[in-house]
Amino acid sequence: MAFNSINFWIVFPFIFLLYWVIPVKWNTWRKVFLVLVSYLLYMNWKPSFALVLLGVTLLTYWGGQILQLRDEDEKFKENKIKHLIWLFALLALLPLLIFKYYGFLNDSISSALANVGLQFALPGLNLAIPVGISFYTFQAVGYMLDVYHGRIKAEKNLLDYLLFVSFFPQVMSGPISKADELLPQIKNPHKFVYEQGKLGLKHLLWGMFIKLVIADRLGLFVDTVYSNYTNFSGATCFAASVFYSLQIYTDFAGYSLMAIGIAKVLGFDLINNFKRPYFAASITDFWKRWHISLTRWLTQQIYIPLGGSRCSKPRTYWNIFVTFLVSGIWHGANWTFIVWGCLHGVFQIVEKALGWQKYDGKSILVRLARIICSFILVNFAWVFFRMPTIQDAYDVIARMFTSFGSSEIITTFGEASLIMLVLAFIIFVAKEVLEEFSNQLYHRLENSPLRWVGYIVLFCMILNFGVLNGGSFIYVSF
Repeated sequence: MAFNSINFWIVFPFIFLLYWVIPVKWNTWRKVFLVLVSYLLYMNWKPSFALVLLGVTLLTYWGGQILQLRDEDEKFKENKIKHLIWLFALLALLPLLIFKYYGFLNDSISSALANVGLQFALPGLNLAIPVGISFYTFQAVGYMLDVYHGRIKAEKNLLDYLLFVSFFPQVMSGPISKADELLPQIKNPHKFVYEQGKLGLKHLLWGMFIKLVIADRLGLFVDTVYSNYTNFSGATCFAASVFYSLQIYTDFAGYSLMAIGIAKVLGFDLINNFKRPYFAASITDFWKRWHISLTRWLTQQIYIPLGGSRCSKPRTYWNIFVTFLVSGIWHGANWTFIVWGCLHGVFQIVEKALGWQKYDGKSILVRLARIICSFILVNFAWVFFRMPTIQDAYDVIARMFTSFGSSEIITTFGEASLIMLVLAFIIFVAKEVLEEFSNQLYHRLENSPLRWVGYIVLFCMILNFGVLNGGSFIYVSF
């Protein structure tokens, strides 16, 4: 059930009240309640999807238990354990591979063979992709790999582990939590803390504002232009590319803030997934600010095991490339995502080779120039991420340089809608700038009596200008 749907906001107050009504001493029943709620909300998308979620959970739980035996029983040989853990990891990843990549691999192999005159295709499955499968699979497999590498001990309590994988604020689109962060919070009974609840509501309000008022409004323009780009000028296509960069950020950051906010009012702290990524002074810096939980997962589970930067330069560059190739594949079963991931890998390799990933922060003009260059590169890569085929992405980019013409932003948006969007964007940018460059001033303003005026303005803009149709979040499809 989407956080921006009316149904969720009818149901959530009851979830909140029932959760906190259960006494602290009955913490087990609180966890049972949250597991049931998590599965019921997840089943709202499609009941059969819950079986996949449960299957991945049980496989990684059992894998963790076997790994724990390695530490407790000397009879278990390391090679045997290694084979078992990769077996369990493969079984846990199998639903993701089948649901998300089977059709893509089948089509790619068939097309490649057709080019050399051979006709072959595997049977089509036509399966709907379970919501959030990439996120909860990576979280569960990450737990098992952490146990294997000795970073944590295996979780023996099945109820706690069920909640760790299925916790409803994050199961659809993350953040991807680590076991040593979330499991201790699940085990410890929570008392309602007013300050934490208040902060959670602030995250909720801001997340809804940037999702409903900015992301969804920008999405109307982007979808109109990109779905029929041959009828628009290159200037309008360029505007659509910039708007998509802003849309995907405000959409995904909006979801993450809402997830963090909902978790906070229930007493849980989730990792912040974004740190103003479009103020990054390099692509390397961008990935320290964008989808932070995924970057951390890829670093710990892919980049470091490959050798990280503790090897020769060519090998380090290869490790970077492979890590971002995996990132591209993770995002979707399409060559456009693979190109997107490879582009970011190449950008980082070039930066590292030239020493451009480092920045001393002394010159404002130099930083501004680096921010602009980084945004241009990220914006260029997003075109491949958004378009359905590589050819479409190429045609859109080519159109920007060959048929620039005049922009049709006002006619496409409508004058009134554009004015309201600009106003909302000014509020958004002002907050981002203050947090990035003057955090102390931002906190002083946040704690002043005027903050209530800001809350009211945001709430009114959501009601009057937000796209209140319960549209899905972009990353739910991943």
